Amino acid sequence: MAEALLRHDGGEAFEAASAGSHPAGFIHQLAVEAMQSMGVSMEGQSSKGWHEFAGDEFDAVITLCDAAAQEACPAWPGDPVTAHWSLPDPAYHSGTDEERIAFALRVAERLRVKIAGLLQVDFDAGPDAVKSRLDFLGEI
Repeated sequence: MAEALLRHDGGEAFEAASAGSHPAGFIHQLAVEAMQSMGVSMEGQSSKGWHEFAGDEFDAVITLCDAAAQEACPAWPGDPVTAHWSLPDPAYHSGTDEERIAFALRVAERLRVKIAGLLQVDFDAGPDAVKSRLDFLGEI
């Protein structure tokens, strides 16, 4: 959802990439339905692992799900600013289909607020200022 939202809301200003430590091999239907209800396309996205980006340099790497905070992240080339935005993974939420979709949508809406803040970050302000802002966004 993060990649789709950043591509949609950030336009050409950002290059978005999303990957996990244990990719499922498919985009979860809850994510697809949440993005559809927000008018955000997931066209061209796929389930990817971190290893697919091992040689790429990033300005920032943001981990999202609560489970990712417990895992060691790979060392990224170029020394990007890193942050963690704690969000639950809707795939693990129990309940009826309607409750699970509503939960996924709430997570996506929280993520959209954080991404709106990311779009305002001045990446020329230096790594300490960027890190501080990304950490702040993780707390909202």
